[in-house]
Amino acid sequence: MTQIPKSCLAEWCRVPVDQLATHPSAKLKCHIVRDSDELGKLMASELLSVVQANNQAARPTRAIIPCGPKCWYAPFTQMVNEQQVSLRNLHVFHMDECLDWEGRGLPAGHPYNFRSFMEQHFYGGIKAELAVPSQQRYWLSPATVDSVRESISAAPLDLTLGGWGQDGHVAYNQARRNPYSQLTVPQLLRSSIRIQENNQDTIMALAHRTFGGAYQFVPPMSVTLGMKECFSAAKIRLYSDTGAWKQTALRVALFSDPTPEYPITLLQLHNDAAIIATRETATHPLSEHPEWEV
Repeated sequence: MTQIPKSCLAEWCRVPVDQLATHPSAKLKCHIVRDSDELGKLMASELLSVVQANNQAARPTRAIIPCGPKCWYAPFTQMVNEQQVSLRNLHVFHMDECLDWEGRGLPAGHPYNFRSFMEQHFYGGIKAELAVPSQQRYWLSPATVDSVRESISAAPLDLTLGGWGQDGHVAYNQARRNPYSQLTVPQLLRSSIRIQENNQDTIMALAHRTFGGAYQFVPPMSVTLGMKECFSAAKIRLYSDTGAWKQTALRVALFSDPTPEYPITLLQLHNDAAIIATRETATHPLSEHPEWEV
């Protein structure tokens, strides 16, 4: 895998935030919003509009849903309950799940037990008569890899919602760091559900985000949907309000050619993909400090 030259990174990161969405060299649709409140409402509306359209047409909705960003759960719950939108025909495919060093699930309530979090924040506040039936909630675990893969391939997906990581990973499709086993863009596009070791940089990013830098507490493995599953949806929308952690990957997504070094760049190959970020996430330090030498 050829690394992106630092000179290119510097050029992309120095683009002023107000020029990103309309930049002539941008290769991916990008929308900048004010803050987490605006981002959360927009993300909630994205899923809700698809559900409402399919309900009206008497069609099921099939969507890949992430654990985060956190800002969209409360507005989604409020919109569903206030507007009495039935989720009875919604099929939810959960993006990923963290695992311990032996590839086992984490205890309930662990900050990186995504199922626990989603049961509380995504499903927990919805009125019972509107809620997604339990049999239409497809949880990833080592035991469900094959069944989830079969369920996703059984019918088209309407929507993939998600975020991205420090290396531009979509779900847990990270940049592959193994020097003896590199991926091409076509191989990454074909990647399917799998259990894997997490990259060291992913572990450090999560450690700083949640554990005060204590990497020893971060789950070292994960099970994830592949890019094949994420890309099978009619449209993909990735959101972020987590600031510095995502700033460089956003710039690479917009300006780099597709590369396995930043999996988010592959969104350029999808027919209907876009990234949405808060102004903080879209503002890079190098764009505000042109005097810095890098």
